[in-house]
Amino acid sequence: MFKRKCKITFIRHGSTIYSDENRMSDNINYPPLNELGKIEAAKIAQWVQKRSPKVDKIYTSSDLRAIQTCQFVADEYQKDFEIIDGIHSRRTGHWNGLTFNQVEQLYPEELAKYHQNRDSYWPEGGETTIQLRERVRQKISKLISENIGKRIIIVTNGDVIQSEICTALDIPLENLGRIYIPCGSASQLSYFTDWTSLVYSGHVPY
Repeated sequence: MFKRKCKITFIRHGSTIYSDENRMSDNINYPPLNELGKIEAAKIAQWVQKRSPKVDKIYTSSDLRAIQTCQFVADEYQKDFEIIDGIHSRRTGHWNGLTFNQVEQLYPEELAKYHQNRDSYWPEGGETTIQLRERVRQKISKLISENIGKRIIIVTNGDVIQSEICTALDIPLENLGRIYIPCGSASQLSYFTDWTSLVYSGHVPY
């Protein structure tokens, strides 16, 4: 019988004006959930609680949109939640707030460098994919060690969830962007001693 170390349900925050326009955003306090995002947060919170009625701890990143989403989750479980560092959105430097089309117009040479080496290039002030993975892996590993035998929920950003799925399943980092994690969705990983199982990914309740 395999002994599970920890089960984590990851929830991506609900929609914002930036996610609706496919803009990058690493601002902790902006943007907040829009009206659609609040509806999505309420739906995913209800769905997760019905699917997994028992949870030991609820965590959220420090991003406002994640905290707002987490409040819906905490209300469904009638439990407190903890804001933790290290699982915030990817730092995007001076690309922050831009779409990739705008980056292509404003910084074509930088975008070309990124396409040539997606793992190790990002503009000044931002995080490379490798740096994102190292940050996320360090924090998730710590949370697992603090919650052995428990079931926890982490509310965070799509790139954090993509990064952890890549690491857990040994997916090459160059394919990180191919893992679809929509706003207001849930993904679940079960961590065992020597391996990790993806239970489901990017589920949106309808």
